[in-house]
Amino acid sequence: MTQVPQAATRTVIVRLRNFVGDVVLGIPALHLLEQHGYTPVLVGKAWAPALLEGQSWSVNVLAKGTRARAAQLRALRAQAQMGDPAFDSRLNALVLPWSFGSALEMRLAGLRAVGYRHEARSLLLSRSWPMPAQSHALLNYWDLACRFLGIERPLPPAEIGLTPSPAQQELAEQLLARHGVHEPYVLICPFAAGDFDTLSKTWPHFAEFARLASARGLRLLVCPGPGEEQVAAERFPQALSLPGLNLGVYAALQRRAALVVSNDTGPGHLAAAVGARLLSVLGPTEPEHWAPWGSRVDVMRQHPGWWTAQQVLSRSEALLAGAPPSGGAWPHCLQEVMPPGAEPR
Repeated sequence: MTQVPQAATRTVIVRLRNFVGDVVLGIPALHLLEQHGYTPVLVGKAWAPALLEGQSWSVNVLAKGTRARAAQLRALRAQAQMGDPAFDSRLNALVLPWSFGSALEMRLAGLRAVGYRHEARSLLLSRSWPMPAQSHALLNYWDLACRFLGIERPLPPAEIGLTPSPAQQELAEQLLARHGVHEPYVLICPFAAGDFDTLSKTWPHFAEFARLASARGLRLLVCPGPGEEQVAAERFPQALSLPGLNLGVYAALQRRAALVVSNDTGPGHLAAAVGARLLSVLGPTEPEHWAPWGSRVDVMRQHPGWWTAQQVLSRSEALLAGAPPSGGAWPHCLQEVMPPGAEPR
């Protein structure tokens, strides 16, 4: 069911990207739109409403097929016009995905969308810009929001600032109590979809790490997604497995964790977004483009090859003992956008 805020406002319809990490890294851009007087109306995957439940935005589940998506966007456009009479007279939509189809659907719906040029889609967009130079993904989405607003790029925030809803936080508390988890715990995120330049993003020593960590007395939790339950049970028998959680409850569990250990995967970005202490173990992934964003992130990257389970355990124990994290992508990426003498916020 489509939803648009009914009060008079400046609405902007935003097509979210299709992967959890990308949606998370786009959250600061959505906050920026809101800070400049726009109400984002979002369209994304079926998991997006739970992921963003704690925010104030309307989140609509993307319909299936081009015709259905165009019809969905037309309905959102009509509803936006009711509370925003000037909606059609200005730029009114952002396309965060780079695909031709996402721009086509906006055009078929009569929306005046902006986005990056890719796959010959610039004729479908009311305003478009060249694909960004090699920079962090968060900065790509941040820049697009700035271009839509017509402002000079301010410094992006140090923290993404995602907050699970109160209901999701309460569900996480109940889940921990039901399973008798009262002590500090380490939440592991050992799954990773896809690869990076044909190389696996999955840290191959995760199972050994879990065995060593458990032997050292660390309480481990794992939250497998659909189809990952059996692998979690077989490879991580030391960890309490909590399958079938929506992303908001998952994020609430990460937020409460003493430490989250992840490879390059959406849940790693999710942990950073809610301010969890995160150790991100990377191999071929380029951290300057895809490392989790936040001041409580610590990145261990080695390529070619991978860090050993013992090395990651040693760093985990140091972080649990209070060692300062490296800060992940945030301090390093700011070097390319921060004027001399400026301070991050």
